[in-house]
Amino acid sequence: MISTRQFFLGIMLSAMLSALLVAGVLLYTHSNKSEGTQSFQQNNNVKLSSYDKTDIIVPEGLNFIRAAELVTPAVVHIKTTMNSRSTASGRSQEDIMREFFGEAPNGFHQFPNQGPVFSSGSGVILSEDGYVVTNYHVIKEASTLEVVLDDKRILEAKVIGTDPTTDLALLKIEAKGLPFVKFGDSDKLRVGEWVLAIGNPFDLTSTVTAGIVSAKARNIDILRSQENQLAIEAFIQTDAAVNPGNSGGALVNLNGELIGINTAIATRNGSYQGYSFAVPISLAQKVVEDLLKYGEVQRALLGIQIQDVDGKMAEEKGLKVTEGVYVAKVNEGGAAEAAGIAEGDVIVKLGDKSIASTSELQELVARNRPGDKISVTVIRNGKEKTLSATLKNIRGETAPSKKQPVVLNKALGVELMELSEIEKKAMKIDSGVKISKILSGKIKDDTNIKEGFIITSVDKRKINKPSDLESILSNKTGGLLIEGLYPNGEKAYYALGW
Repeated sequence: MISTRQFFLGIMLSAMLSALLVAGVLLYTHSNKSEGTQSFQQNNNVKLSSYDKTDIIVPEGLNFIRAAELVTPAVVHIKTTMNSRSTASGRSQEDIMREFFGEAPNGFHQFPNQGPVFSSGSGVILSEDGYVVTNYHVIKEASTLEVVLDDKRILEAKVIGTDPTTDLALLKIEAKGLPFVKFGDSDKLRVGEWVLAIGNPFDLTSTVTAGIVSAKARNIDILRSQENQLAIEAFIQTDAAVNPGNSGGALVNLNGELIGINTAIATRNGSYQGYSFAVPISLAQKVVEDLLKYGEVQRALLGIQIQDVDGKMAEEKGLKVTEGVYVAKVNEGGAAEAAGIAEGDVIVKLGDKSIASTSELQELVARNRPGDKISVTVIRNGKEKTLSATLKNIRGETAPSKKQPVVLNKALGVELMELSEIEKKAMKIDSGVKISKILSGKIKDDTNIKEGFIITSVDKRKINKPSDLESILSNKTGGLLIEGLYPNGEKAYYALGW
């Protein structure tokens, strides 16, 4: 039998062994926790203040430094001054474009006799001798233009030419040896690719933002208006932050190559809300070359009225495809008619490029000039057919045209252009002169006539050329009745005191 003494000694020994075991476990656990904490601290490279740039290695595809350093010196700040103007009829499209997609944070809504209006935007230097591309809406109606370079020099700018249909303008400053941005290839852009937007939002000069290409050939219907029925919208959509003042600035790839001109933003409050839009450089480059060589853009047309094809249309019209451009009408005397393109055809390819939308087709056609020949692939009765078209301009000509002469009418404060017979025929009128530009004067002060309006008659007398209008006004007293229409066919009448 076990004695009482032995029993108690056994219990004490067991207790001591248990205590030693618990102590060992606790020591082991504590040791492992300490090692874990030490390992985490050793692997933590976060620093709170300055650091040597060699400490951090950024993957090549995410490093924006090189592109920003290349391009920023060649992006300029454009400052404009406009004379005050009446806004009795409400804000114009240009006001909205400037407020939301251009320049002054507070917009341009001014009341009569309130003095000059100041604005700012961006531009991109294209050559060492001072050619600068920007948006048309940045410089439209400007009485003075200043370009502020990255090195803070301030130079006056001259307008070489403008193109409202793409919202682009070409300026010239007198300087040599300027930094400039090289052209890239916007056709090679891919959705998801990194891009940088560089400009002067809210007068914050030389601001760089980054994002990706969200979509291509995007039509947001912002450029079309009564006087601009041939507007081309095939924007590059990105999520790079763009705000008022960025208009006319550079959109570049990571090689620092120019692939777009920032033009607009999607917004409900006037500031960036997630998406911005840029004119692709493939189109902008052609516009710039035309303005340099001809003084105006050589717009090529197929001469058709078109619609996007989708599943619903394909079902309704029994089409064999759900993508492409549906030919709703072929204009008489146009390039499409001569090529054999017919109503009901679905255009699926232009040259070697596939076509999925009207915006893509319009951009690709617009890169050409009148007289250029292009192959057009259509689906007709379920079968593919390739046709050859020789493009024409709006006057029905197949050769590049020179800029139409303008005649200044000081009494009304407008510049006037004669219409070609083709233009008259297209609009079904037998008389008319076009208001190409509105300056200071009675038209601007006393009416809401927009540029592009065609005056067909004054006081019931037909106007065939600018001199007809001069003759009527020279002996005029009392009121004046101006009749005419806009390029979209909308008729309008204006009464003017005299």
